[in-house]
Amino acid sequence: MDIKQEIQVIVDAMQEKKAKKVTSLDLRKIGTAISDHFVICNADSTTQVVAISDNVEEKMESVAGRPAVRKQGRENAFWVILDYSDVVVHVFKTEYRDFYRLEDLWADAERVNYEEE
Repeated sequence: MDIKQEIQVIVDAMQEKKAKKVTSLDLRKIGTAISDHFVICNADSTTQVVAISDNVEEKMESVAGRPAVRKQGRENAFWVILDYSDVVVHVFKTEYRDFYRLEDLWADAERVNYEEE
C-alpha cells in the first residue's frame, strides 16, 4: 500500500467518526519536518477525540497492516498523536487545534482539505 492509500485510510477512519476539518500536509519539501506527512483533524469532545484516534489505529492495522510506532495524548484526549514514521496523525479537541494552529506552523506545506461527509 502506498502513502497516498495510507493517508486515505486515515482520512476515511477520521470521517467515519465525524471528524471536523480533516487536512493532510505534505512536508517532504520542508527539510526540517519530522515526518513526510501530517493528517490533522479535530472534534468537539474528548470522547470523540478518543473514538477518532481509536478508529484510525484500528483501520491502519487492519487495512494497511501498520501499527503506530508511537502514540501520545490519549490520557487527557486534548491532542492525540499517532506516529507511523512517514505519517503523523494529529487528532485535536477543537479549541486546542485553534490554539496551536499546526497548519500555520507548516504553511509552506502542500495542503489537501477533505470534505466533511
